[in-house]
Amino acid sequence: MLEVIGTDAGGLAGLAPPSLALVRAAELLVAPARLLAELEPWWRAEQAAGRISAGNPCPQLLASDRPELIFGAAEQALAAGRPAVLLASGDPLWFGIGRLLLQRFPAAQLRFHPAPSSLQLAFARLGRPWQDASWISLHGRDPEPLATALQKRPSALAVLTDPSRGGAEEVRRILAASGLEAAYTFWLCERLGHPAERVQRLAPGASLPLDCDPLHLVLLIAEPPAPVAPASLPLFGLEDGLFLQHDDRPGLMTKREVRIQLLADLELPEAGVLWDVGAGVGSVGLEALRLRPGLKLWALEARGGSAALIAANAQRLGVGPAGISEGRAPEALAQLPDPDRVLIGGGGRERAAVLAEVLQRLRPGGVVVIPLATLEALAELRPLLERAGCALALAQLQAWRGAPLADGTRLAPLNPVLVLKGRLPAAAD
Repeated sequence: MLEVIGTDAGGLAGLAPPSLALVRAAELLVAPARLLAELEPWWRAEQAAGRISAGNPCPQLLASDRPELIFGAAEQALAAGRPAVLLASGDPLWFGIGRLLLQRFPAAQLRFHPAPSSLQLAFARLGRPWQDASWISLHGRDPEPLATALQKRPSALAVLTDPSRGGAEEVRRILAASGLEAAYTFWLCERLGHPAERVQRLAPGASLPLDCDPLHLVLLIAEPPAPVAPASLPLFGLEDGLFLQHDDRPGLMTKREVRIQLLADLELPEAGVLWDVGAGVGSVGLEALRLRPGLKLWALEARGGSAALIAANAQRLGVGPAGISEGRAPEALAQLPDPDRVLIGGGGRERAAVLAEVLQRLRPGGVVVIPLATLEALAELRPLLERAGCALALAQLQAWRGAPLADGTRLAPLNPVLVLKGRLPAAAD
């Protein structure tokens, strides 16, 4: 039986008595190179303390950093009936050597003794439940999956870093490129389980410690963005992380690049009525008010609790909508004044009925803009605009965001968006 024993950064000092007994009885000891240096001194100290017989020689020691070099010795030890122990990091079956061992040895020849994983230790140090956490590994991987994961705005994200590819600094650069530095606290967790472990929260822009240990991971914990002075914000094109989100559905908002395009396509007048139907967190309509304070914005969202969230975002941005309603379109549209501009960001299965009602109410010369995710939606809605006599415009918006790649930068794509636009003839026409 090959005993596969998980350790934390404390190494042998952190092992439980049953695991220590297996190590003392071993004739073959395999361990990461960082642990090998302490094994011979530890063995002599154990003999001096009488916990290992003075006549027992130090076992054969092999480094597991290149697993393919230890398989032969392990097979020979098992065939000869020599006690063999392999020390691994954390849980050997979670991003550990366990997978490779199972590819080489029958499961009946392996016995696993997991230690707490690095994720368990990290969340324990923060005192935060982690059943809702997501995780991602960057070991030997491109960083694009991290950028994709961040767009879903998880409530907690653990990142297993790759020090050879930038480590925690790579995570920080991707977080900044995603525009979400204000939406997450950044926790750097080093040498977890070691007496000299260090867990610290880093403020946006703060330098990483010069002595950052290669054995580290990063926790990103979502938190409401800090209050901002509206006058200090850009006129438009605000970072996604500045907006408050629904706790249970974070990330469901119009991304910055799409928001900018929609604001341009709306051709916002100096005054008039703007409907934001399916307003979500209110990002497009509220930015429209920053551009055109004379507009009267009516935001409509079916999701319960949205009115309070949109109102809170309006306060953060220093704007005042004319009205914020919770209700389903098209029925709830009856309460609103006739619009000059309409953005339809929702509607789902009712989107055709919503557009039909909008076209009945839209003032002459008015503009309706509809961001779409599918060709089927385009095929459903375009004929309604044509039959209403609208001048049509259609575009596909595809944007990429820079993400670190080794010593350079790669472009990570956002989901493409179709933008369908219709303009009614003016009254004189």
